[in-house]
Amino acid sequence: MKLDRARETRKKEISVGFLLEATRERFKLSQLNGQNGLENHIKDRNLHRPGLALAGYVELFTYDRVQIMGNTEIKYLNSLTPEHRRSSFMTLLEFKIPCIIFTNGNTIEPELLEAASRSNIPVFGTTFETTKIAYFLADFLDDQFSPQVVVHGSFVDVYGVGVLLIGRSGIGKSEIALDLLERGHRLVADDVVMVTRKGEGILMGAGTDLVKHFMEIRGLGLLDIRSMFGIRAIRFQKRVEIVVELEDWKPDHDYTRTGLDNDTIRLLEVDLPLVKLPIFPGKNVTVITEVIALNYLLKHYGYDAAKEFAKRLEGVIGEKKKGNRAINYFEHDFE
Repeated sequence: MKLDRARETRKKEISVGFLLEATRERFKLSQLNGQNGLENHIKDRNLHRPGLALAGYVELFTYDRVQIMGNTEIKYLNSLTPEHRRSSFMTLLEFKIPCIIFTNGNTIEPELLEAASRSNIPVFGTTFETTKIAYFLADFLDDQFSPQVVVHGSFVDVYGVGVLLIGRSGIGKSEIALDLLERGHRLVADDVVMVTRKGEGILMGAGTDLVKHFMEIRGLGLLDIRSMFGIRAIRFQKRVEIVVELEDWKPDHDYTRTGLDNDTIRLLEVDLPLVKLPIFPGKNVTVITEVIALNYLLKHYGYDAAKEFAKRLEGVIGEKKKGNRAINYFEHDFE
């Protein structure tokens, strides 16, 4: 399965109404001028503070972004006479702004809110400080406009490591995931995994709103993992940290035996560690998957078993010594 060929998609826009409903409780947003403009579209993940536009300079005014007005903007408006304050605010309303958010519990006169309503621009208020709401909103919008791909596989949290199992249909991905759940690990998604790039080098995986934590086992049917194993057995999101590609055993194929050659796979322009795991009847793939996760943790914290063994081997060869017994003396208990 070629993950690097997976078709990338991303949202082109979201509505102001969606932003409000998704963040109302979390960001403590309140509507200051009713239901106006909720159908407006947000097409840019970035935010803007319209201080210069309020002062009359609109050459570089990025009006198509969410506008944040904090203490600085409100203090400037309050320093003006009522007539100039109205003129300054009306300058903003000449542009097709998606929405305006007042921070720190600030607001403006009712007549200015009514003017925004007539221009079909929704105005929201929040008690959060400007830096705090800007951070939360930027993260939310970045998530909404991030690229994502759909991956056919099983995604499991194994010892805190996000392990994405991929391979041909019917090779046993779901069965391995089910066995891992039985051993105390947690399912993120099965069959359909939505992978989203957050920031520059972080991939997050989740299931779909339809499938969620249902799992299909051939010969058995659909299983509701949350109902069967409880809340402890599921996660709604997890960082994708390592990819395990299951493939049929080929006797004539040369598989890695030292672990010194580290393969990677590229997904959404992010390189992930790749382990190609040949399987055949009787092989305990579940335990090997656990060991893959533990080995990843060791490498993450600075210990690479393959490199450590290579150093020891080089030392022995350099001193022209033969391998000795691991201990010098067997004690008398003979256990």
